[in-house]
Amino acid sequence: MALRLIYPPRCLGCGGLVESDFGLCGPCWRDTPFIGGLACDGCGLPLPGGRPGEVARCDGCLADPPPWAQGRAVILYEGMGRKLVLGLKHGDRHDIAAPASAWLAEAAEGIVAPGTVIAPIPLHWRRRVRRGYNQSALLSRGLARALAAHAVLDLPDLLERPRATPSLDGRQRAERRAILEGAIRVTPRYADRLAGRPVLLVDDVLTSGATFSAATRACQAAGAATVAVLALARVGKAP
Repeated sequence: MALRLIYPPRCLGCGGLVESDFGLCGPCWRDTPFIGGLACDGCGLPLPGGRPGEVARCDGCLADPPPWAQGRAVILYEGMGRKLVLGLKHGDRHDIAAPASAWLAEAAEGIVAPGTVIAPIPLHWRRRVRRGYNQSALLSRGLARALAAHAVLDLPDLLERPRATPSLDGRQRAERRAILEGAIRVTPRYADRLAGRPVLLVDDVLTSGATFSAATRACQAAGAATVAVLALARVGKAP
């Protein structure tokens, strides 16, 4: 109680006072573009219309199906959603990971089976050293805790990047895929841990899906039964 008086809980978006830790105030909650209603079962992109329980795919996933089985996202990468992601990714805002993990757990409903391996998209070691942490690992660890009742297996170092790759910002889909070809692999000591097991991959942002695709193929090559992907944010229209 005394600690709360000295350090009262603050809104993740604007820093204003809120009633509970790790929350958003009313205005910031309204300004956060949470994805609700019908969304693409493959990439989490919001879709117009829809009926309760309907499963649909966006035009992009129908024309070029992703290698993973199902995909979900929590918020759109715009406005307050973009601010939260950038704070977590580049602003050392570790406090965002806890509520974001709870949001991810809600979004994961229906795509997590007992015994699922949960793993983040990895950073190359040089980038991780420069940043000091992997934001996707913060999310995946919090998600694994939130889904503990499902007996999930948290493997934060399941995947690795054996070589550095340039930034994907501003690059087209085909170029992103070419850059990431063979850039992600299963860490050798886990090579025999995925056979017949479902995997859920976690990242901060889903844009074209190139990074998730490379990670999915690595898991499939190691014998994963199924692979699903989950992102905190979804870019509204992939380049």
